[in-house]
Order: sequence, then structure tokens, then C-alpha cells
Amino acid sequence: MRYLAIILLAVSVMASPAWAGVKVGEIPKEVELKGEDGGRLDGSPWSSKELKGKVHVVFYVDPDEKDLNNETSEALRLEKFPRDQYQSYAIINMDATWLPNFAISSALEDKQKKYPNAIYVKDLDKILVKEWNLADDNSDVLAFDKNGKLIFMKAGKLTPEDIKKLTGLIRENLK
Repeated sequence: MRYLAIILLAVSVMASPAWAGVKVGEIPKEVELKGEDGGRLDGSPWSSKELKGKVHVVFYVDPDEKDLNNETSEALRLEKFPRDQYQSYAIINMDATWLPNFAISSALEDKQKKYPNAIYVKDLDKILVKEWNLADDNSDVLAFDKNGKLIFMKAGKLTPEDIKKLTGLIRENLK
């Protein structure tokens, strides 16, 4: 019995990173992307402290999965949420691909033209995978209320029902 307790304790300690990270209903741990870790396309730093004051949607994307949630991006663009109350970010998991950074940066500049209101950020060392336990090599979609609390999260392709839920949560939290 004593050995069983020790084994269960050891397993729970080893598994704890799976329980760590960002959770719906909570404000995630503060992270910053700057310098060698990444930042905005213009090289300036980005911090999760920015996820307050407005409703925010974050697309955390492996460049190889860049088109996985295009329907979601387009649905949000067509909603025309008020710019003074809503902001979207595309954070690119640059370390999740074999593609060279200069090629990804060029593609991001093209995306910026299509979605000029989105803020593009580079994560060069999987910081959000490590700190928030986001899915690696995937497309994660997260939404935050005006206080920075996570209100929606899904890894992978959003279904039409997911998109409806996301837009509804955004509308509800803009009030």
C-alpha cells in the first residue's frame, strides 16, 4: 500500500504540466515575447498583459497549419466587431515548422494586408506551448474577456458550431 501511494504521488507530480497552463474561466500566467523569444512583426515586444480592456481573440498557429481556421478568421472579420472593444492577434509558433523564418515573415506581411486590424506576433521558442500548455503543431483559438479571463479555447479546426459559440461569446462580452 505504501508503494502504491508513492507511485501515485510520483505520477501526479510528473503529470502536473498537463494540468498547468491556461484554463477557461481563469486569467492565464503572464507571458512576454521579446528579443530572442519573438515579438511583433516590427520587432517590438508583446505581452499577455495586452489581453485586457477589450475582448481579445488569439490564434496561436503552427505555420504548417496556417489555413486550418481560415473560416473562423473570415467569420470574425465579417462580424465587424467595434475596434474600440475588440482586438485579434495571430501568434505564430515559428519553432513548429521546418520553413525558414524569412519565408514565414514574408507570408505574415501578406496576411497583415488581408487582416489589417489583427496584430501579428512571432513566438520563436514555443513560449506559449511551454507556459500556457497550448497545442504544439496545431492551430489554437482562444478568446478573452475585457478582464483578461479566458472565455473560449479550442485546439484544431473549429466546427461551424464552435464558430457560432465563439462569436456569441464575443458579442456577449462586448456589452
